Amino acid sequence: MKPINQRAWFLILPVVLSVAFSAILPLMTVVNYSVQDIIAPDRRVFVGTEWFAAVLQDEELHNALLRQIGFSLAVLLVEIPLGILLALCMPAQGWRASAVLVIVALSLLIPWNVVGTIWQVFGRSDIGLLGAALAALGINYNYTANVLDAWLTVLIMDVWHWTPLVALLCYAGLRAIPPAYYQAARIDGASRLAVFRYIELPKMRGVLMIAVLLRFMDSFMIYTEPFVLTGGGPGNATTFLSQYLTQKAVGQFDLGPAAAFSIVYFLIILLLCFILYNWIQRAGTSGAADEENVHA
Repeated sequence: MKPINQRAWFLILPVVLSVAFSAILPLMTVVNYSVQDIIAPDRRVFVGTEWFAAVLQDEELHNALLRQIGFSLAVLLVEIPLGILLALCMPAQGWRASAVLVIVALSLLIPWNVVGTIWQVFGRSDIGLLGAALAALGINYNYTANVLDAWLTVLIMDVWHWTPLVALLCYAGLRAIPPAYYQAARIDGASRLAVFRYIELPKMRGVLMIAVLLRFMDSFMIYTEPFVLTGGGPGNATTFLSQYLTQKAVGQFDLGPAAAFSIVYFLIILLLCFILYNWIQRAGTSGAADEENVHA
């Protein structure tokens, strides 16, 4: 029997080394810090799981986690349907399709800190278009002092910035549907809603899963935009988990608790993504079963 050539593994060795250097080694450093009390650069005391217990009992952390989950759920509830609707309205071919794709993708090219600055100016009542328009209508809008205004501004800013990503993914899923499905639907006299329910939505399940997971993970790690826009205020109203972690690690220089919180943060994201993935998979399986029953 001819032996199997394993030399191809050497081709991925640079990738393995790069991942080890950029991800695994920093992770091990964080794990090392999470079980020690960093008294001085040359003096450390092993404390075991003490920092994890302290982090899990931190009331500010619980409040930041609730704010973060609420924000991420709001992002998904707004951006996923809006992205699907935008993708359905985009032209399928021709120069108009190319022009619309470029226009839709423009906001994705703007850096996070610039997005926060844009909306910081946009919402001001003296020079900002949004703030001045609301003031002219007699609406008392102040995202720096009002909790609800701050929340809505951060949410709308994120929707403006990232809905195009969902739309582009859904658009790619729609363009991958064979024309024969639409021809069969026309022959059967299916309505536009029926075409979306039984053809387009099931065929977009894969890209929708990617969109949901990407947007959830990204929104759960949001930091730059609300930090630039509101600084986490008013009070702690828009202080999400990433900013709370930064305050622990950089502001207070509590490296041990910050490292323990980083690991807990990572596990929370992993768990919620796992739950979302399984929920989408089950929804897709039940949807495929319904589709088969309809055809039967």
